[in-house]
Amino acid sequence: MQFTTFFATVALSFISVVSGAIIPRSAKDVFVPTILTPTADTIWVMGTNASVTWKTDNAPVNISNGASVFLKGYGNLAQGFSLRDGSVTFEVPFLYSTVFNPEEKHQIILFGDSGNDSANFTIKFDPEVVVNKALGKA
Repeated sequence: MQFTTFFATVALSFISVVSGAIIPRSAKDVFVPTILTPTADTIWVMGTNASVTWKTDNAPVNISNGASVFLKGYGNLAQGFSLRDGSVTFEVPFLYSTVFNPEEKHQIILFGDSGNDSANFTIKFDPEVVVNKALGKA
């Protein structure tokens, strides 16, 4: 009896798949914005504010996912903003690797419906900025 019930369930599932009776998922718009900044000429300074900007002229009505900016080799810099905003500002993190390797190049990924990589750019360490932040002057 149990085998018959199992077989009937499998058979009915197969028939519903083959007959197209599955309810289709709603289509989602995919937005792949062009990153405007940072560019190859961009220099960010650790401990200061920086922005990522992108084109919004072809943004669809419904954007499927939330957005975030990810710095390769570090992690999230910003999240929870709308891709329709065209920019987001955040504080540049302290990166030990860059202090010891000032020529190191960096890249961000703008996540939304897909990941867009920026050009490679530079992040600099300025001891004065760090001291001022520590003293509450920044």
